[in-house]
Amino acid sequence: MTRRTRVVTAAASALCALSLLAAVPASAGEPDLGTVGAGDPYFPLSGNPGYDVRHYDLDLDFTPANHELAAEATVSATAGERLARLGLDYSGPPVESVLVDGRPARYERSGQKLTVLPAHPIGRGAEFTVRVRYRGTPERISDAVLGDYGWLNTDDGAVALNEPDGARTWYPVNDDLRDKATYTFHLTTPNGVRALANGEPQGEPRTHGDRTTVTWEMREPMASYLSMVAIGRFTVTRDDAGGLPNITAYDPAGADDSLLHRTTAEALAWQTERFGRYPFDSTGGIIDRVGVGYALETQSRPVYDGAPDELTVVHEVAHQWFGDSVTPETWRDIWLNEGFATYVEWLWQEDHGGPTVQETFDGYYATPAGDPFWQLRTGDPGHDEIFNYDVVYVRGAMTLQALRNAVGDQDFATLLREWPRAHRHGNASTCDLLRLAEEISHRQLGPLFDAWLYTAAKPGPVA
Repeated sequence: MTRRTRVVTAAASALCALSLLAAVPASAGEPDLGTVGAGDPYFPLSGNPGYDVRHYDLDLDFTPANHELAAEATVSATAGERLARLGLDYSGPPVESVLVDGRPARYERSGQKLTVLPAHPIGRGAEFTVRVRYRGTPERISDAVLGDYGWLNTDDGAVALNEPDGARTWYPVNDDLRDKATYTFHLTTPNGVRALANGEPQGEPRTHGDRTTVTWEMREPMASYLSMVAIGRFTVTRDDAGGLPNITAYDPAGADDSLLHRTTAEALAWQTERFGRYPFDSTGGIIDRVGVGYALETQSRPVYDGAPDELTVVHEVAHQWFGDSVTPETWRDIWLNEGFATYVEWLWQEDHGGPTVQETFDGYYATPAGDPFWQLRTGDPGHDEIFNYDVVYVRGAMTLQALRNAVGDQDFATLLREWPRAHRHGNASTCDLLRLAEEISHRQLGPLFDAWLYTAAKPGPVA
C-alpha cells in the first residue's frame, strides 16, 4: 500500500488504549493456572500464559456405535518464559498419560484446565512438545445463552463445532484467539465411515482390518475455535473452484449438497474479485444433521446444520477472509467477524438483482430510536450477546455502510481489500480497523466509530 500520513483522532487513541488493556492478563507474577486465562474480557478462563503453540497433531480414533474417542494430542510450542508448569484448556475424556518432550509428566485437572508439571522446567525460548493420551466419550457444552457447541455426537458419527470455547471438549488446547497454529488431523473410523477436517487430505486413506485412517492438514495458522472434524456416512464431492480443491460432503439421509457445492464456487470467485486472494488452499463445506440450528465458518470448510440457502453460503465463505484469516484480538470485537460477513450478504444481493446495500441499511435504520434494537453496544455487546443478530450482525453491517457513506465508495472498496491483506492469517481489533480507515480516507472517523459501535443509542445520520 502507498504510504500515507495517519490521521488518528482522540477517540481513536482512546479506542486503542481500551484494546491494549483488554489484551493484558488479569494477574501478574506466578499465575494460578487453574483460574487465570489469557486475558479475554468475555472468556477470562480461556487461553494460557507463558508459551506459543506452533502446531497441533491430533490422532483421533472414533467409534460411532458407542461414541468413544481414543486420542493422542501432541502440542508443539515455544516457551515465552521459564515454565515449571503450564496450563492447557481441556474438559474432555479422562486423561491416560502426559509426556513432555517424551518424558512422563505429572498433571492435574481442575474445571476446564489441565495443568502439566514437566520433570524439568522448560527454559525460556525453548521449543517443546506436550503429548496427551485420553479416552472416553466427549460431551458437548450446552449453554443456556450460547447454545450447544463443542464435540457433538450424531446418529452416525460426530461433528466438532467449537465457537466460542468448545475446542477443549475434544483436545487439549491453548484456547486464545491470538495463539493461532497449524494442524494435522489423523482420523480413524470404522470402514465405510467418512472423516473430514480443515484443510486438505494427505495421501490415500489407509485401511487396516476393519478401520480406515485419513490424514488432513491445515497449513495456514488457525484459531482453535475454527478447528473442525466431521465423521459420518457422508457422500463427498470434489472438483476445482478457481484453481482450488472444492470439497463438499453431505449426509445422504438429509439434503444433498448440489446448491452448496455450486454456490461455494460462485461465492469464492465473486468475493476474490472484491477482497483479494482467497486465504487458504481449499474450499468447500459439510452438511450434516447436527441439531444445533446454525452454520459455522470452520476454516476452509464451513459446516451447515441442514441444507443452507444461498445467502448463508455467501456469509460463511465471506468469513474465510473476515474472521478466519483476520481474527479478532478478543471476543469483544466479534462484530468484525459477523458485521463484515453480513455486509457481504448485502453486497451479494445488490449485485444479484436484490435491494441495494443502502436500501437494506435504510430499512433497518427506520427502526425507532426507542426500540431494543439500539440498546446495546455493537463494539462491546457483552458475553451473553456475542451472537445477538440485531446488535452484532445487522448493526455491525450497518456500521460498515455508515463508514462507506463517510469515506466514499472508492476508499471503502480499498478498505475491503486492504483489511484482509494487511492482517492476513493474524489478529486485529476495532482500533486497527479505525486506523486503517483513517489512513486510507484521510478523514477523522473516531466519532463515527464511537456513535455506531460504543453508544447504546440510535446514531444520527452520517454527515
